[in-house]
Amino acid sequence: MISAFRGLPLATLFILMTVVIDSIGSGIMLPVIPLLISEVGGTTLAGAAFWGGILASGYALMQFVFSPILGNLSDRFGRRPVLLISLAVMALHYILLAVATSVWVLLFARIIGGMTGATMAVALAYMADTTPAERRGANFGLVSACFGLGFTLGPLIGGWLGAIDPRLPFYAAAAAATANVLLGWLAAPESLKPEARRAIAWRRANPVGGLMQLSRLPGAYGLLAALLLYQIASMVYPSVWAYFTPVQFGWDVRVVSLSLTIFGLSMFLVQSGLARMVFERIGESRAVLYGLMINVTCLICYGLTPYAWSIWALLPLSALGALVAPALQSLISQSAADDQQGEVQGVISSIAAIAMIISPFTMTRIFGYFTAEDAQIFLPGAPFLAASLMMFACLAVVALRGGPKLGQGQARV
Repeated sequence: MISAFRGLPLATLFILMTVVIDSIGSGIMLPVIPLLISEVGGTTLAGAAFWGGILASGYALMQFVFSPILGNLSDRFGRRPVLLISLAVMALHYILLAVATSVWVLLFARIIGGMTGATMAVALAYMADTTPAERRGANFGLVSACFGLGFTLGPLIGGWLGAIDPRLPFYAAAAAATANVLLGWLAAPESLKPEARRAIAWRRANPVGGLMQLSRLPGAYGLLAALLLYQIASMVYPSVWAYFTPVQFGWDVRVVSLSLTIFGLSMFLVQSGLARMVFERIGESRAVLYGLMINVTCLICYGLTPYAWSIWALLPLSALGALVAPALQSLISQSAADDQQGEVQGVISSIAAIAMIISPFTMTRIFGYFTAEDAQIFLPGAPFLAASLMMFACLAVVALRGGPKLGQGQARV
C-alpha cells in the first residue's frame, strides 16, 4: 500500500494530503448530523431523515451550479487560489453548523458550503496537470484513496466526539479545514502552467454548457450517463446509513461511526494498492464492469439482510466496488485536452452534485415510507434495493456501449 505513494512528486503528495484533511472534515459530520438535526428541530429520527435529505440536496444543488464555475476559474487563474478560497469558506461553513439553533441555519450553512465545495474537482485537475495520461487512472485512484483515508478517520472522530456533544465534531471539522488552508498556502505550488491557461468562456462555465461541451468528446454520452447512475446509487450510503443502522440493528452513534470507519479503511486499501494493479492488468473499462457487478450484489445484500454480523462481512467486499469511480474519471479525462482538465473535473463534480440532489432526497423518503408507523411493509433496507436497480442500470449502459481505449482523445472541444 505504501509503495503506491513512492516516487510521486512532492507537489502530488501535498495535494493528496490536502484531500485527506478535507475529507476528514466531511466524514466527521456523517455519524452526528441526525443528532444535531433532532436537537435543533425537536424532531424524531424519521423527521431528522427528512431534513437530512433536504440539507444534503441543498448542498448538492449549490455544488452543481458552482462546480463548473470554479473549474473554469481554475483553468484561468490556476488551481492554487481557487483551492485555498474554497477551503476557507468550508471552514466558515462548519462554524455555522456548530452554532446553529434551527434547521434553517443548518440549511443556510450547507448552501454556503456547497457554493465552494468543489475542492475535489480542483484537486483532480491539479493531479491531471502533473500526471501523464497513461497514469491518470492510477493517480486518480490515489486521490480517491486519500479521500477514503480521511473518510476512515472522520467518522471515527465524529462518532466519539458526538457522543460527548453533537456540536463538537463540527468545531473539529472547522479546525481541519483551517489546517487544510494553511497546508495549501505553505506547501502546494501552482500546477497550471501560464501557457496552459485560458480565458473564461461563460457559456461553458455552467453545468448545462459544460455538459454540452463534454458531450462532443469521444464516447462521452455513455460515460457521463454511467457516471450519473453510479453516483446516484452510491450516494445511498451517506444518505441513509446513519438512519438505517439504528433502526434495523439498534446501533448507537459510536457503532455507526465504527462501521463507517471500517468501510473507509477498506476503500483506502483498495484504491491505494489494488486500483493501480487492477488498472494495469485489465484496464479501466473492465474494472468498471467488474466493480459494478460487485456493487449490485452488495446493495441487494444490504437491503435484505436482517443480521448485523453480515454487515461487517459486507463492508470490505463492497469497498471493492470503489474501483468504478476512478476508472470512469480516467476514461473521461483521457478524452479531453490538457487545458480542459479543470473544466472536465468541474463537470464531473456537477454530475456528482446532480446525484447528491437526487439521491438523498429520494433515499430518505424511501426510508421514511418503509419505516413509518403505518407502513404496510417494514423494510429499512428498501433504499439499498432501489440503489441496486440504479447500479444495474449503470452496468447495462457500460456493457452496451463499451468505453474509449486508453490514450484515445486529447481532442479539443
